[in-house]
Formats: sequence, structure tokens, C-alpha cells
Amino acid sequence: MDIARCNLECELNNTDHHTDLNGVDRLIVRRGQPFIITLHLNSGGYQPGVDDFRLLAETGPYSSEKMGTKAIFSPDDSIDDTRWSASVSCSEGDYVSLSICSSPDASIGRYSLSLEQGDTVSLGEFVLLFNPWCPRDAVYMDTEEERAEYVLTQDGIIYRGDHKYLQGTPWNFGQFEEGILDACLRILDENPKYLRNAQDDCSGRRNPVYVSRVLSAMINCNDDKGVLWGKWSGDYKDGISPMYWRGSVEILRNWDTSSCTPVRYGQCWVFAAVACSVSRALGIPCRVITNYLSAHDTNSNLVIERYIDENGKLVKQSRDMIWNYHCWVEGWMRRPDLLDGYDGWQASDPTPQEKSEGVYCCGPVPVKAIKEGQIVFKYDAPFVFTEVNADVVTYLQHKDGSVQKFLGTSQVGLCISTKSKGTDKREDITHLYKYPEGKQTACKCNEYSYITGHQNKLLQQQLQPGLHIKIKVSPEMKKGCDFDVFAYVTNNTNAAKMCRLMFCSRATSYDGILGDDCGFKDLLNLKLAPGEEKQVPLKLNYCKYGSTLTKDNLIRLTAILFDYSTKEAILAMRTIVLENPEIKIKVLGEPKVNRKLAAEITVKNPLPEPLSSCCVFVEGANLTGGRTITETIGSSVAPGADAKVKVYFTPSHSGLRKLLVDFHSDNLGHVKGYRNVIIGK
Repeated sequence: MDIARCNLECELNNTDHHTDLNGVDRLIVRRGQPFIITLHLNSGGYQPGVDDFRLLAETGPYSSEKMGTKAIFSPDDSIDDTRWSASVSCSEGDYVSLSICSSPDASIGRYSLSLEQGDTVSLGEFVLLFNPWCPRDAVYMDTEEERAEYVLTQDGIIYRGDHKYLQGTPWNFGQFEEGILDACLRILDENPKYLRNAQDDCSGRRNPVYVSRVLSAMINCNDDKGVLWGKWSGDYKDGISPMYWRGSVEILRNWDTSSCTPVRYGQCWVFAAVACSVSRALGIPCRVITNYLSAHDTNSNLVIERYIDENGKLVKQSRDMIWNYHCWVEGWMRRPDLLDGYDGWQASDPTPQEKSEGVYCCGPVPVKAIKEGQIVFKYDAPFVFTEVNADVVTYLQHKDGSVQKFLGTSQVGLCISTKSKGTDKREDITHLYKYPEGKQTACKCNEYSYITGHQNKLLQQQLQPGLHIKIKVSPEMKKGCDFDVFAYVTNNTNAAKMCRLMFCSRATSYDGILGDDCGFKDLLNLKLAPGEEKQVPLKLNYCKYGSTLTKDNLIRLTAILFDYSTKEAILAMRTIVLENPEIKIKVLGEPKVNRKLAAEITVKNPLPEPLSSCCVFVEGANLTGGRTITETIGSSVAPGADAKVKVYFTPSHSGLRKLLVDFHSDNLGHVKGYRNVIIGK
């Protein structure tokens, strides 16, 4: 059989394997699913039984049958989808079509394909990915709706803000944009495990658990030439603020084209979003998760201890923290390395917080194991369990140095959120991580025991005799406005009380680091009759808080009530989010593939001062050609005036797409919005 050339039938195969959005100029297929190639012959045609040959598929620099990185197989009567196999699907004249199927547990990555018939003839190269459509693959998902959302969808919403004011931030995952798959494969090849032993690493790539753990380490750069450099304090003059990013495409391209130099800078939602992009690109179903009031426990004792002074400021700064929110990812896969019943969503965290097996990575650990308290399960179950379940103990440090424990209970692990399938609505998945409050969850380990039930404790405390305090806020708290917040103090006893109330506010970042004072009130002699409730307002003025706010637009409210008669201290804390103005996006023209469209973008200045250095950044998967469109607004924008700009873009694919817009100015920072656009064929 004299082969003239080989046609890998890229367009046909890529479309059949749901990889055509990567392009059709090269072969990209998913494991455990047949694909077709056509051999064009010089003369003589193909003669069954005479033209015996075998095929070789190899990946990695040192391929080996024993390690599973080299497959040698001959054509059979039919395809066997449990292993590498091939069959002649059609033979006519001077061409022969072969149907080839990879093993459903083959290593993912770049492959070479060749044919042996005495001599070895190279047939070409292809990329092999995980296959959520294949029931034998460890990442198989049951429904097309799930696969569409967690593998194919190129944009999404990541939740930030506060558990009482959840903010959805649009994100362009862009896993099918030009160059992104190559960058993702390069991440695998730059990981230290590959550099130490390429053969073992390539063999390990058959396992999505192994690959997810590699990605958890490689998205951050703490131990390697990873993608992102994390930074949570100071300025970002030697890089780019984490607030700038609207998607993963620019980050991955910058890393890939700069000889794997870490991109500065990222924070948790950026780390998680990039990990989601890479996972989806490689075929692992993935979603971004947000945990509100997320505990960061550094000593694995399931307790977060905080010390604050009489002004509500943290003292005795500990590495144990409670973040206003924290983002990680979940990947869908089987766990044959664990007990039965722990397949499904696995939590993995690429944000560098603590080391695991000597490396800054976390997971994957079954979400069900966290709910069931199985903290002996690999990987890193105790850390993730604590993020959603830790007990919080807060102490008041007086000016004389004495310390007393506050009455009351703080909560962690609230409103655990992700984007819903097929819509832009939020899905609350708290019930997947923990039982309803009040039910017992004991860690199945001799070293730990924990009982959830914070809400029940709070309710019981409010009904019990004594002094109680809670914080309420105004219905609208817009950035640029003055508004009131309120401390409600209740005397649930039969005796009159004389108290001291300290009500303070401080700018804060989302990771719990407090900044400057935004407003303070100290009532030394607050009288409360038996059964009386008093409302104490605190005015927050933009002229004071405006210059203290961080990029997160967060203010921490702290109310401390001190009972002179019993010497007890009661604490209430709440974080508020100041609302940015709405971005109005109007698409002009009929959205069609390859038809130029315009988007009119309008933002009203809500501040009592002008906005300058105004820029608009626009991007969207399959809308802006894989690039960011930038428009500068030359003049300043007066208070109450509109900033308006028009941008042009040409959609390349049909379907539902998101046009992401980021308006940036000196005093407002980054304001983000999006518009769903249905592109016709």
C-alpha cells in the first residue's frame, strides 16, 4: 500500500468531537470516540489481507506502551471503544478511509500518528482531549445541558461583593479562542512534574484528578513558571491590577508569548477563572465557585481567632483570616482512588494560600466529602472543610492591654454560589457543601469534631435574656452618595442598663484587611430601659469614605456594646458594598455572523466630582476577534453627566454571546457590565 498523502478530515472530525470552535485547520479530538482519516494511495489500491499494517499513536518525548503513552494497534473488523483500535470503514479505488478510536482513558495531549508497513510513514499530528460525551471517560456528564454549560460555554458570571449584596461579574473564559489550547498544553509541559520526569507526567495525564492538581499548582507561580502572580496589597504599578481583567484570553496569551513569565497580577476570582478556562479547554467540565465569608485557617484547628480594639480595628494580626468571599473551581470527574459515592464535583483551588505536599496547590477534593466531614480524604479536605465550616472566636483588646471574649457567634461559608446552567441566574449550592444549619456534621476523624448550626445559635442568643445588637443598613448605598447605617440595641432583661456603644466603619478589602476610618461614633452612656430597643444612626459621607475605599468598594461596620454592670462585650459586624453606576449597552444593527455591529455604551457619573482618564474596554468570545477593543474618552465627565462611547465589532460565530464592557476612570475605578447578544447565522 503506497501512501501518497493523508487527510485527517479536520473539519468533519472537529465538528463531530465538539472542538470546531478551536478551528478546523488541525485535528483536535476527544478520547474514547472514533474519528475518520483518509489515506490517498499512489497506485494499486488497498487489498485486505494483503496490505497488512499497524498504527502507532504516541505522546510525550519518551513514549512507552507500558506507561500508556504509546499505542500500537492493527485494523480490525470493527472499532473497540474500550481501547485504541481501528477499522477500515471504506475502501474504493485509490483511497481508503480508516476509523480510529482512542482509549477512553488515554493520556491527553499532543500525539503523532504513523503507519507501519515495513517502513514507518507519518500520517500527521493531533490533539487528544478529555471527553465528557463518552460514558467510559472519567469526566463523563449525563446531560447535554451540563456539557454545554461546563465545557462549551465561553463566558460566564463570577460572584463577588458580599453575602447580603451578591455582585455578578461577567467573565470571558475564551477557551476556544486562537492560541488558547496551545497555551493550556504548554502549562502541562512547563509543570515541574513534567520537567522532572516527562514519561511519568505524560502517563499521569490520563487521569483528570492528576491534571486538575497540576493546574491548581500551575495557575499560580509560587513554585514554578506558573501563569499568574498573586498580589493583595500595595499598588500594581509594575503590573496590572486584578480588577482590570475581564477574561482569561489576554492573561493566557501574555504568559504564553512572554516565555512563560508570570502575569502580574491576579486575585482569587482571576486565579479561579483562568483555571476554569484551562480545564474546559482540556475537556474537564468546570465551574467557578464563590464562598462568602470564607475562612482561611493556617493551623488546621478549625478555629479562626480574631482580636479587635475598641475602634473596631484588627490587632494581633494573624495569618488566620475571614475573606469577604473566596473563589475556587469545581471539576467534574470520577474518583476511583476513593471510596464509592464520591464521584462528581471536586473542589480545587489555584489561589496560593497554603502548601500541599510541599507545593502551593489545593485539591481536588470531593464536594460530598466536605459535606460529610470526611476530612481524611485527599486532597486537602481539612483546608476546604474549614473554609466553609470554621468556628470564629473574636476577642476585644482594651487600651490597657486586657482581653475579653465577645459574646455572639460569627458565621462562615454562606451563600456558596455559581452560575446556573443555561441562564445568567445564580445557583445557590451551599447545600452541596454543608447540611442545613442546625443539623450535625461530625468530622469522620479522631482529631476533629465540628457541629454546624450558627443560625440556630444566633436565633437562640436573640431570644435569651441580655443585651443584643445588630446592624441594619439603608436600602440603597450608591458610591458617591451620603447615607446612614444603623445599630439596633435591645435590652432583653428586666433591669435598666447603662452601656457604652462604639459604632465604627472602616474601608476594607475583600480579603479582610481593614483600611482607614470612614466614620465613628462613641456613646459612653447609652441608657436602655427594660425591654427597650434603640436605633443609633451613623452617617457615612462620601467626602470622608471616598478617598479611603479600596478597589473592592467595601466598608466594614463594627458595633461594640459594653455592659457596665456585667462587664460583658457584645459584637456585631457587617460588610457593605457600595453600588457602582449601571453600564448601559445598546447594540445597533441586526446581529449576524460576519456583519459589523456597533455598541453604544453609556455610564452616568454618580460622584460629586469629575471623572478623568476615562477608558472603555470591550471584549467577547467570538465577538471581538479574540482581542480587547479600547476606546478613550478625551474630556473629563462632569458630576451627573454621561460618558458615552461607540465601539464596533464583527461576530465570527452564531449563538448566544456576551459582550463584556469595563469602564475605567480615576475616581470610579473599574465598573463592569455586559449585554447578551444573540448572533444569527
